[in-house]
Amino acid sequence: MGKLLVYLKDYKKESVLGPLFKLLEASFELIVPLVMAAIIDHGVADGDKPYIMKMCLVLVLLAVIGLTCSITAQYFAAKAAVGFSTGLRHALFEHIQKLSFSEMDTVGTSTLITRMTSDINQTQNGVNLVLRLFLRSPFIVFGAMIMAFTIDVKAALVFVVTIPLLSIVVFGIMLVSIPLYKKVQSALDKVLGITRENLTGSRVIRAFNKEQDEIAQFHEDNEALTKIQLYVGKISALMNPLTYVIINGAVVVLVWTGAIRVNSGYITQGEVVALVNYMSQILVELIKLANLIININKSIACGNRIQAIFELQPSITDHAVTPVAEEKTEHSGEVPEVVFSHVGLTYAGAGEESLTDIDFTVKKGETIDKLLFGGYSTISLGYAGLCECTRYMTGVSHTEPETGTPFALRVMQRLNDACAEWKEKENMDFSLYGTPLESTTYKFAKCLQKRFGIIEGVTDKNYITNSYHVHVTENINAFDKLKFESQFQKLSPGGAISYVEVPNMQDNIDAVIAVMKYIYDNIMYAELNTKSDYCMECGYDGEIKIVEEKDSGKLVWECPNCGNRDQDKMSVARRTCGYIGTQFWNQGRTQEIKERVLHL
Repeated sequence: MGKLLVYLKDYKKESVLGPLFKLLEASFELIVPLVMAAIIDHGVADGDKPYIMKMCLVLVLLAVIGLTCSITAQYFAAKAAVGFSTGLRHALFEHIQKLSFSEMDTVGTSTLITRMTSDINQTQNGVNLVLRLFLRSPFIVFGAMIMAFTIDVKAALVFVVTIPLLSIVVFGIMLVSIPLYKKVQSALDKVLGITRENLTGSRVIRAFNKEQDEIAQFHEDNEALTKIQLYVGKISALMNPLTYVIINGAVVVLVWTGAIRVNSGYITQGEVVALVNYMSQILVELIKLANLIININKSIACGNRIQAIFELQPSITDHAVTPVAEEKTEHSGEVPEVVFSHVGLTYAGAGEESLTDIDFTVKKGETIDKLLFGGYSTISLGYAGLCECTRYMTGVSHTEPETGTPFALRVMQRLNDACAEWKEKENMDFSLYGTPLESTTYKFAKCLQKRFGIIEGVTDKNYITNSYHVHVTENINAFDKLKFESQFQKLSPGGAISYVEVPNMQDNIDAVIAVMKYIYDNIMYAELNTKSDYCMECGYDGEIKIVEEKDSGKLVWECPNCGNRDQDKMSVARRTCGYIGTQFWNQGRTQEIKERVLHL
């Protein structure tokens, strides 16, 4: 925490003036009991009303001066605290931007957000309170004791005993609670982390029927946070009753001693009242100090958490001009903009480098095309509609083993041969990529219809089949589909994904495991598609259907339970082209989703 105080360097004046004006206010406050004693001993005892009025005006003047000093101190303290937190937040954000994904994944996004927001806010409050109260409270406590000694030494001995007892209670509770507040913040990080995960992954959680598991996990973490907060709160709550017992016991002893001293003629009644007032001031200020220490504990814990992020060094660092760059500058006379000198990349925990010995220099304004050759880059060539192509050329589906499949494989092999020829010619890698068309499927279909007209089984749909996939309307079981498509994945080295459409499998986990094992043994990459829908109008959580409007023929989503068609009041999740989408799709993709048949 101490290292963070460097961000107060631009507010030295405010950091001095704030406590100074608070001490002035405290000084005037210490005079008040003496004025009250004078009113009692002279004004009240002698019945001197003009004297009482004059001293009351003195009290008003002291209050006005004290209020002015307090407001001024508040202004300077607030200015310094807000400036401190602003500088700290900027510095922390800048440091986080330098961290690599490895450090961010290790620390966690949720805890970084917590430290950027609530932790910095807590340290800001801590700085503000310290500037206003940290000197004021001890000053009044010891000042009241000194003033008590000026009134009567014997009676003031009560203060000598009371103040150490109060200090033991206050600082003892502080030492116990500091490490516990760190545990509170860690538990808060955990709750925030699981909350963020549920918000970002709600569709996936619902798709895999993990809502109850996540709810149970949240309740467990939240319960742990609640327990540790209650435990710390109980310890902190001991502060007030213990201090009140000590103070009130001291007041009783003080009044008893004062009565004896008044009876003996050593002090006056007004001075006893002044002593009680000083004891009350000590009580009030120690309660303030206790609350201040609790807040300081929180601020120190938060400050240490922030400092821990600053101490986290990025594994990848940038330098303005490296020794390698200086050497290259001497040879060329120009400062290179980007220099990679025998650079390697190793993932955390990996045994070997994933990328090795990367070495190049780029000057400002220089093109980077030379860096693309010699195996350093790959151009992915997407393709789609193999199903439609085969049907048009052969009259059968590409799943037909005698004619369709051999033709489709020859097409794919020809595309791969072309990629090999271009690689040899251009000294650059080319690779086939099984394109997930997303919403482009509708545009492609419309372009084909415009150019070739409506051809049955080829352009009569508002969508084109993704890559090598079996047409969504073709009846084929999951295992045959995966086996068939696996041979085309081998011919799509740039990337490919297959899927099987399944119903709600929550009650048939054995079947899910069987499909997963088959995928593992027979195909490179495949997934299971299921539905995850919810109607916000009626609470229906089954499959929301796609229906055709009578007048326009437009495909719309409709809740089969209540007939709701308002897309803003329903949640629909479907896997399209390898991704779980939660937005609503264009008419072509919507038709493709509607016409999908189940493979299990």
